[in-house]
Amino acid sequence: MVASTQDDGFVVFEHVQKSYDGETLVVKDLNLTIGQGEFLTMLGPSGSGKTTCLMMLAGFETATHGDIRLDGRPINTVPPHKRGIGMVFQNYALFPHMTVGENLSFPLEVRGMSRSDRERKIKRALDMVQMGAFANRRPAQLSGGQQQRIALARALVFDPQLVLMDEPLGALDKQLREHMQFEIKHLHESLGITVVYVTHDQGEALTMSDRIAVFNDGRIQQLAPPDELYERPRNSFVASFIGENNRLPGVIEEIAEGRALVRLDTGELIDATPVNVSHKGQKTLVSIRPERVEYKPEMLPPNAHLIEAEVMEFIYMGDIFRTRLRVAGSEEFVIKSRNTLGQRMLQPGERIRIGWAPQDARALDPL
Repeated sequence: MVASTQDDGFVVFEHVQKSYDGETLVVKDLNLTIGQGEFLTMLGPSGSGKTTCLMMLAGFETATHGDIRLDGRPINTVPPHKRGIGMVFQNYALFPHMTVGENLSFPLEVRGMSRSDRERKIKRALDMVQMGAFANRRPAQLSGGQQQRIALARALVFDPQLVLMDEPLGALDKQLREHMQFEIKHLHESLGITVVYVTHDQGEALTMSDRIAVFNDGRIQQLAPPDELYERPRNSFVASFIGENNRLPGVIEEIAEGRALVRLDTGELIDATPVNVSHKGQKTLVSIRPERVEYKPEMLPPNAHLIEAEVMEFIYMGDIFRTRLRVAGSEEFVIKSRNTLGQRMLQPGERIRIGWAPQDARALDPL
């Protein structure tokens, strides 16, 4: 839960740019405000600028232009060790020659803390991540998940107001990664700290964040809570990057009063909500989420848009069925349906009618 609104400006990027060679901008005029107690994720593909932003906030990179402020004070020229920021990396960055306790003691010693205070804080931090019994072990004696918990405890041990996490779960297996997502989320909620988290994994971002900043080509494409990002993407890049997405190319035939009539390349007419398109004759991609498409007549809404489809592939995935169809010339149209009692499995080559509510289709700018 966010402790305060983003208008409080606990972390502020103002017209920040970054170039490594003096010509190409890796980060382009970034303006971003993060509220105290917020969990904000920077999400995007490799090379989109998200990690560079995190490194500038940490102090490991210097902004080429613009200002970065933390709790109201400019930090562009403040060295990393004086920013009071906790850091968690993908490779854990634990000292191999030190025990777990010594690893956690190090940032406290640097801050001149007494032995008794250090011991108290180390115990509290290890208990937070359920690693209280491991203080005397070395990192090599721990599993990957245990090492990541220790790295997290070390970032929290000196009570920072801000914690930065750079792909912290990338080295873990799927099941452990999902478990750690919830642990980090719960720690954030209980401690009330501000977290800036970098990942290319959309599932992590959707699960953990108060807000997500989707990066591409050095710019934020959309900044919004997870549900808004998924349900109302602002452009084709966000729609394709967040979640699975069916896309059918076409041209705007009519547009008025928040609705667009799209003629697909194969001639079918589809109603959709216009997003980033504005006039007749404009090219578009109609976007429909796989889980919003139905093939069972009793599940279709009264105003459903219906279209013919041919089953190309039917995959049983346990809790869901994933069906790939040929629709309007595309053989990559996917629907996802829950595995409910008595549900029929479709067969390749079978012809069916599928449908969706018009409000679930969006006419987006072409990629």
